[in-house]
Amino acid sequence: MVETPNDPHPATIMLDVHAHLIPTGPQIEKFAGVNWNGSDEVLRIDGHAIGLKPLFRRQALLDWMDLHQVATAWISAPPPTYRPHLPLPEAAAWVEFLNTGLAALAGGAGGRLAALRHLPVEHPVLAAAIAAEPLGAHEAGFSMASGQAQGSGLSDSAYEPLWRALADAGHFLLIHPGESDDARLAPFYLGNLVGNPVETGIAAAHLVLGGVPHRYPAMKICLAHAGGITAILAGRLQRGFDTSRPDMDLSLPPPASLLRRLWVDCIAHDPAAHALAASVHGQNHILFGSDWPFPMGLPEPHAQLAGLPADQRAALFRRRPG
Repeated sequence: MVETPNDPHPATIMLDVHAHLIPTGPQIEKFAGVNWNGSDEVLRIDGHAIGLKPLFRRQALLDWMDLHQVATAWISAPPPTYRPHLPLPEAAAWVEFLNTGLAALAGGAGGRLAALRHLPVEHPVLAAAIAAEPLGAHEAGFSMASGQAQGSGLSDSAYEPLWRALADAGHFLLIHPGESDDARLAPFYLGNLVGNPVETGIAAAHLVLGGVPHRYPAMKICLAHAGGITAILAGRLQRGFDTSRPDMDLSLPPPASLLRRLWVDCIAHDPAAHALAASVHGQNHILFGSDWPFPMGLPEPHAQLAGLPADQRAALFRRRPG
């Protein structure tokens, strides 16, 4: 685990748990469906062009961290790299490339970056095997997509070995939504604006109603984007439990208590939404995340979080999962 340096200034953001980089290089060309144009800094993955150039520039992230007083950042692969359609052998090779590359990017940053090792949610056995391997010197935990429409959901028993591996070591896991394939969300950027928070809420519902935080309390699960729609669903999930809706396991602790075992990042874009997330998960379970370099994140964190009470903002900037 990479340690966070001592706070050099009260306004310093000690840890960003949600930042993105994509490793590149000549070896990327061996993967079918992937093309890297180094001169133009354009990566094409399965026909989708990723032209957000800071994703390929570690120094751009470090410069942004300097500008906004961010001491340390945990980097993870972003959704365009998830490639959930890959069969097992191809997925294993692709994920190894991502994770080796992320660790190398972190290793060359003078201790300011650490990688979150990517887990392929669509291949639970492979994900469990990857999670069981000890973290390297430049790794801080794991990241994983929230699931996919064709999948069985994170409550499925196929994920038990993964949860066990993560819990046994008390690892941190960032759950991040993938790209939505719902055709209704094609207009207006709704795949991101609506699809992302919905996917995260579905993942959280499966975790809570499936009792995962109850069975594995040592695992630190953090939901991206303030948990998506999770906080607004909390009362409805609890009502479903209280009225014994179908498939509810009433031997589990109630959803309201299990939701307080999950962490979320602070990317809510509204002080009221932030407060709602705090009321559901606990103020001390909100971590700073920027979603750098995506514009739907917090590219100007101090300005964008200025609406929070000063004491909450100060505590958020110092907080680590623990």
